[in-house]
Amino acid sequence: MKIRGFWLGLSVGIISTCLLGQWVFFASSKEPEPLKGIPPETVAEYIHSVVQADRTFYTNEIVERMQERGIVFASEHWRDAGDLPLPAQFVLETGRLVAKQPAGIRFRLISSWAINKKNRPATEFERTALEKILVNDDRPYSGVTTDGKTRVFQALYPDKALSQMCADCHNVHPESLRRDFKKGDILGGMLFTIPLPR
Repeated sequence: MKIRGFWLGLSVGIISTCLLGQWVFFASSKEPEPLKGIPPETVAEYIHSVVQADRTFYTNEIVERMQERGIVFASEHWRDAGDLPLPAQFVLETGRLVAKQPAGIRFRLISSWAINKKNRPATEFERTALEKILVNDDRPYSGVTTDGKTRVFQALYPDKALSQMCADCHNVHPESLRRDFKKGDILGGMLFTIPLPR
């Protein structure tokens, strides 16, 4: 009886050791999964959401409210006049400050009808993207391009007139290439450029 218990205990011990050994070997030999980053499409979506929320708040709660009360006005020459920046200038200035950061992320407004010539499309991707968002304005046009020697992800989101005030500003400007904008019309696009890992 004692010998039978001994062999049973030895058998259970050997089987347990073999199974545990196999599990340890399998677990230790399995390569760890590589770390995965956030896809650039998601990064662009996050940044766009923040920039668009800031711009909407600035337009509705600061510019329009101040102008309605006659306190201060937004103007194209805000630096010289001591006025508020126009909402488009607010975005452009914010994008300029972000571009100075080490992450390499950039954003700006572009348009085929831009009042300031610096904000017109500069690359084939930008020209194509502006055409595509006019046809399909419910999502950004995106792709991988190059900026010098750097591979970048770019996404162009439709930029719509938030209010009739925005549309009217474009309609009456002497340098405007188009004069029939209405609230909700696409004025151009908000372009995001995100460097990709090498």
